[in-house]
This record gives sequence, structure tokens and C-alpha cells, in this order.
Amino acid sequence: MTKVYEALADAFIAEGTTHIFGMTGDANMHWMYAMAERGATLFEARHEGSGLAMADGWARGARKPGVASTTSGPGVTQLATSLVCAARARTPLVIFSGEVALGDLGATQYLDQAKFADGVECGFVQVSSPARAQEAVQRAFWLARTTSRPVMVSAPTNVQQAEFDGAPIYVPSSELIDTALTQPAPERIDLAIKILGESEKVVVLVGKGARAADVGDLVLELQRKTNALIVTTLQTKNWLREKNDFFAGISGLYGTATAHELLQESDCLVAIGASLNHFTTEHGYLYPTARIIQLDHAEQIVTGTGQPVECYVRGDARPSLEAIVKALPDTPEHGDGYHSADIAQALRQADAITEDFHREDGRLDPREVILALDKLAPESLPLVMGSGHQTDFGTMLFTRPREIVSNYGLFGAIGQAPMLTMGWSAARAKPTMVVEGDASFIMHLAEFDTACRYNWPVLVVVMNDEALGAEFHKSGAHGLNPELTAIPSPDLGAAAIALGGSGAKIHTIADLETAVRNFVANPEPTVLDVRITRDVISIPYRRLWYAEEV
Repeated sequence: MTKVYEALADAFIAEGTTHIFGMTGDANMHWMYAMAERGATLFEARHEGSGLAMADGWARGARKPGVASTTSGPGVTQLATSLVCAARARTPLVIFSGEVALGDLGATQYLDQAKFADGVECGFVQVSSPARAQEAVQRAFWLARTTSRPVMVSAPTNVQQAEFDGAPIYVPSSELIDTALTQPAPERIDLAIKILGESEKVVVLVGKGARAADVGDLVLELQRKTNALIVTTLQTKNWLREKNDFFAGISGLYGTATAHELLQESDCLVAIGASLNHFTTEHGYLYPTARIIQLDHAEQIVTGTGQPVECYVRGDARPSLEAIVKALPDTPEHGDGYHSADIAQALRQADAITEDFHREDGRLDPREVILALDKLAPESLPLVMGSGHQTDFGTMLFTRPREIVSNYGLFGAIGQAPMLTMGWSAARAKPTMVVEGDASFIMHLAEFDTACRYNWPVLVVVMNDEALGAEFHKSGAHGLNPELTAIPSPDLGAAAIALGGSGAKIHTIADLETAVRNFVANPEPTVLDVRITRDVISIPYRRLWYAEEV
């Protein structure tokens, strides 16, 4: 007879599970063993929350549900921050968690895991009986796939050890999902065409949904027929940049001053696979008079200003864009729009740094570091951006068209990006770079050991100002003593070597050039401890805290 934990493993394998991240404990070890027997690759992390973040990165890289596992009680509570981050990032994940014996409320590791999951924005399915064990897995994967969120499968130990007496044939959740492209309503297409025909300055905003749908060709055709600017959300930074002269970069706080000025002139905004949250619209500051056309497959979305859009085209991006592009005349009805020589020239110069680099013995200007990294790292090297003040520099100054995963703004949690990078690298089986701060990296320093054990070729660039950088600068802006947030840092390059990888402490651009070239030539787990000054404040912080127009 088959045990329930074996039937659960069979169901996970049928759902396409190939890699599992997490930690083994009493309440999940039988399932982990069964998964390994069935050919799944198990990655043991040093912390359950780190393992979940790795599964998050794996899912983003593989573009299918990631799987993590933990034991009962404290193993589950360790997942909290990573679960919220994954939920906010809309990452489909399934977590196999053990649970104390059903009904044993006095067990040491008892936890109301359903209540916990709800509090951290995670779906929850309990394996409540042997007969319905595989049904629980099917529902969890169905929810993860259809709602793009983490879902916990909570399996009590006594149920896991029971004999499985469920249905003999398992139907994977993917067979229960209609994948046909959703067609837009013709009247919505007609309204979109009418608005575009009445508009003179069109901006096309592309988000993660547009990139996932691979509609770059249609976006460029729409731009050509409307003489529009193209801008992106933070998650799609630099996508389509190399394709035309009228790419204005990020829409929002991280955009250039040139982009801010041009976007305020827009009389029509076409948002494709972008949520139009208050970050993207800068609370309405960027598009004060624009009529909004939004293309998305979700239910009607309210913008960051709290107002509904004028024309919401619900459907998949490709058929919606195809219908709009086909109906538009080849020549825009209202002249050149944004397509002038002066605007093209202004956009070419928009990213240029006009201020001198800061000079300080032993410490680099973070702007100079990012520009050097962007030049040195090949475009084929994906980039993961972390959180905190130091990330602002990379968010604005990386301009080469590489794949980018941004963890910024999804929950405001530091420390997640290195684990996302490890999972991404494992999924793609290719070198990956992450730019992170010192406090963020040190928070989960032990996980660099995990990268070394599995030989994941990750390049961790630590922008080390020896402080809680965001709080250092915010403290100064509020008249508080910023030195209270300064924390001395050990040599992180040496720590990386001690953990089994490579590393270097970087004080000059020449040091950086040598270290990056070494990684490109021989990708292996590497930490670059780049010492940066605290005397340079990022443009977003200068805007937010000092009201500078930069």
C-alpha cells in the first residue's frame, strides 16, 4: 500500500516539480525523502525563509510554480517575510509544510497554520484526510497558477503516515486551466482607437505583463503609429530601450528629470500589463491631464490616484494590441507627437551625470561603481536589484538591456535579493549578478554557504557604506544623528572565501574591473565588498527628502 506522504510526492511530481528549496525537519522528512526518490533535486538552505526566497527566485527564472518545504510550527513561522514578499511580487509558489498530528493542540510545535498563512497573504490547503491528500496538492497548484501567489499545503504527520485510499488517477492542475487567449471586447477597442485618434502626445507604458506576453513587436508598432514615447515600470526597466530613439526610461520616482517633464505633457497614456500604482504615476504628478487606456487581463484596476481609467481593455495583451494596431492609420492624425529631433536629443542625454564624482580615500562614488558595472558585466548576465538606499543608484543608472529582477518596493524588506538570485541562477543554470547593500547581505550571510555548496555562479556586489544606508540619510534629513545607524562591517570578500567561494574587497575602480573580469572568465560564487561613500545621496532621496529638482 502507498503511504499518504508518497501519494503527495507523486502528485507534486505530476505537477512538474523538479527542484525543492528549504530545510528538512521531523514533519516533512518523509515527504522530502519520497521526493528525492522520485528524482527531484533538493536544495537545503540554512534558514527556512531563505529557502522560500530561493524558490521565489527559481519560479521567476523558470516561469512556473516554485516549490519550498519546511517542518511544522517554527519552521512555518520562519517563512513570514519571504511569504509576504512573494505574495506582493505575485510569484506562484507551493509550500509543502509539515504539521503536528491532527488535533494535537498540546504539541510543542503546534501552530494554527491556517491562521498564520492568512496573516502573511498566503493561500492555505490542509491535507485533512488520506482520501483527499492528492486533491489538496491539485488545489494548491491550481490556486498558485491562477492567482499568482504562494499557497501552503499543510500536512499533519499522522495523516502523512496513513494509507492512501484516494483516486487511482491524478489529474494535474494545469489540465484544469483554460489557457486560450482572452479576446478583448470590440467596443473597448473602438473606444481606445477613438481616444488615440483624438490625442497628440501619447505615452506607452509597458509593465511586467507586457514583457511576459512577449509583445515588444506590437508595442513598437503602436509607438510608430502614434509617435509615442515608451516608458516602463520598475520591473521592466530598459526593456525595448535599444529599439528606438524615443525611450524615456522608468515612469515614476526613478525616472529622469527629462522623462518627468515630458510625461506631464501627455494627453493619452496607454498602459500595457502595468498596474498603474501610485509609484508608477507618482500619485498623478506625471500624467495630470492624460486620458488613460489600460490593457490587462485582470479585473478592472483603479489607478494610483484612486480614479478608474477611461478605457479598460480586458483581455490578453497580444490580441488586444493586435486589434488596436490593425485599426490605427499608418500615419498619426496629429503631427509628430513626441517624435522630434529635439526630444530625441534630450532623451539621449537624460541619463548623463553632470555632477563631478565624489572623491574619498578608500571609498568609491556609488554612481561611478554602477556605471563601471554596467559596462563590465555582459548583457547576458541577468541582474537582481535589492532594497535600500544603495539600490537607487543602480535602478536609475543601469541602462544596458539585460534581464532585471527588482525586489524594490514589493514589501520594503531588505535581505531578500541574494536568495532570489541564487534561485534564479539555479533555474536558468547560468551566472547571475545581484547588487545589494551591506546590511541586507549580512542579514543572510550564511546562505552564501548554500551558494557555495551547490556551486551556483552568483556574483554578489555589496555596496558597502557600513550603515543602514536608507536610515542614515533619512535621519540626516529629519535632523537626527545619522551616526546612530552606522555599523562597522567585516571584510565580506574574506568571509566569502572562508565560506568556500571567491571574494575581494574593492576600494578602486581598477579593483572592480579586475574582480568582474575574473568572475566573467570563471563564474563561481563570488562576493565583491565594494566600499562606497556615505556622502553621495541618490536622486530619489534628494527629491523625497530635500525637495531638489534633479
